[in-house]
Amino acid sequence: MAGTRFGDKGVTIERIDVSAYTIPTDFPESDGTYAWDKTTIVIVEATAGGKRGLGYTYADVATATLIKEILAQVVVGRDAMQVPRTWLAMVESIRNLGRPGIASMAIAAVDTALWDLKARLLDVALVTLLGAVHEAVPVYGSGGFTSYSRQQLQRQLGDWVADGISRVKMKVGRHPDDDRARVADAREAIGPDKELFVDANGAYSRKQALALATIFAAESGVTWFEEPVSSDDLEGLRLIRDRAPAAMDIAAGEYGYDLWYFRRMLEAGAVDVLQADATRCAGITGFMRVGALVEARSMQLSSHCGAALHVHACCALNNFRHMEYFHDHIRIEHMLFDGVLTPVRGELRPDLWRVGMGLVFKRSDAAKYAV
Repeated sequence: MAGTRFGDKGVTIERIDVSAYTIPTDFPESDGTYAWDKTTIVIVEATAGGKRGLGYTYADVATATLIKEILAQVVVGRDAMQVPRTWLAMVESIRNLGRPGIASMAIAAVDTALWDLKARLLDVALVTLLGAVHEAVPVYGSGGFTSYSRQQLQRQLGDWVADGISRVKMKVGRHPDDDRARVADAREAIGPDKELFVDANGAYSRKQALALATIFAAESGVTWFEEPVSSDDLEGLRLIRDRAPAAMDIAAGEYGYDLWYFRRMLEAGAVDVLQADATRCAGITGFMRVGALVEARSMQLSSHCGAALHVHACCALNNFRHMEYFHDHIRIEHMLFDGVLTPVRGELRPDLWRVGMGLVFKRSDAAKYAV
């Protein structure tokens, strides 16, 4: 495939467009510490050289305002070929606003749009631009909300397994006294030979988490315990990691917004597998940096949510474990984008014949959800 040549001045980013859409869930949802009935997605489109790149994040509408009022002015006029330089300029521009939270999610949406744009300008898939290590990456089905009935829980997890996804994750922690039975119900639904993960979203105390780790492993074969305590409690995570059954991985990291957060978690020995979310940790640029940090410690990285956005970057990481195939986000991504991948034998495989991330925004379908 012949590449496109640009002059010494590169190609100038001409405009940044941002929009936001709020989409109701298909059923009221909750986890161990939070309940919700809608999700907002903020979409960024970056234009240069007759091409348009697409990026997004799952965040409050305030994120779109920050992009419009601050980041767009930083980005427009810069060279579309120099994404890391533009990323650094965005990081510098939000110094007085605070790096974690909305600011990093705003940068994430723009940064992802710029990587998508660059790949489109070069007429290649994003994974080709980043440098492929894997042809495909495994996923785990994620949902099993605490608001679900026993029947809903078993149906959702069982359907993923029937579709060829060999690992699934459920939420726990809302009603700790019920979790032993709920996890056993999940095991019944997926059979004895599939991997079962649980996610407490920080709902348990240290002693609760230790006791339940033993029970979940012994009775239901749970192999992944995510945020058994708050991800801010690094000592607690380390305690549980040290004392949990050897076959159970302790995981956290989805609330990381900058590299220092991840470094602190790794230095504390708090997790067996680190998680990161490109829609929060400042985009593809931030996500790839986290991957390098984790690899330097001979550990593995797992991506959090937003599967359509992560798949190309995950295929470019040597030390990658698996992707979260999250019910809410998969549903939204299929509603709003053409080109969203479907797992085959439990894996997502980027389509190298589609440029960029391979996504096309279905603007008319999204319009009724605009905010």
